[in-house]
Amino acid sequence: MSVSFLEDQAPGAYHYLALPPTLPPPWPLLLFLHGAGERGGDLALVRLHGPPREAERGRLLPFLLLAPQCPAGKVWEVPRLAALLDHAEARWPLDRDRVVVTGLSMGGFGTWALAQAWPERLAAIVPICGGGDPRLARRLLDLPTWAFHGARDPTVPLEQSVRMVRAIEKLGGEARFTVDQHAEHDCWTKAYGDDALWTWMAARRRS
Repeated sequence: MSVSFLEDQAPGAYHYLALPPTLPPPWPLLLFLHGAGERGGDLALVRLHGPPREAERGRLLPFLLLAPQCPAGKVWEVPRLAALLDHAEARWPLDRDRVVVTGLSMGGFGTWALAQAWPERLAAIVPICGGGDPRLARRLLDLPTWAFHGARDPTVPLEQSVRMVRAIEKLGGEARFTVDQHAEHDCWTKAYGDDALWTWMAARRRS
């Protein structure tokens, strides 16, 4: 069963929360970062895509799902996201070795940015149709990564993900990369609807 509410004290003010109904604590944490179209003060927008949509449709998530809402006109900022992780770890019984971050479009960029700033805090990342700074790829060598992108994306060019994955591989790291040859910008509906992704995320643990 999903539980959603407004959280006034968390950094960033609003967020959507889904508690794992079948798991005893401490819980793994999945931090989801939405895209630019879901910014603002209407939390219903956060439920439109990604893990919140999966939770609303009845998927039993193997995580505590935390999905903040970015204010209108803003982008995801690493200090704010790090503060939100601090808040979550202080408030709920979480397994700090099993923190996974995922996001789509603007949230994909946020996922890469948070991972490059704080890789030691995370167990894995799943950036979808986003991009990062390939000059910082060395910081991701020990972080399990599964990136997704649509080959026909007119909003965020496929090359944004390609150059991140190639930078990691060039340094001897590994990153899973799924390119949907038929997808435009929305490659996330198929990605998050795949049980294999959820199994992979649930199995990640920080070493």
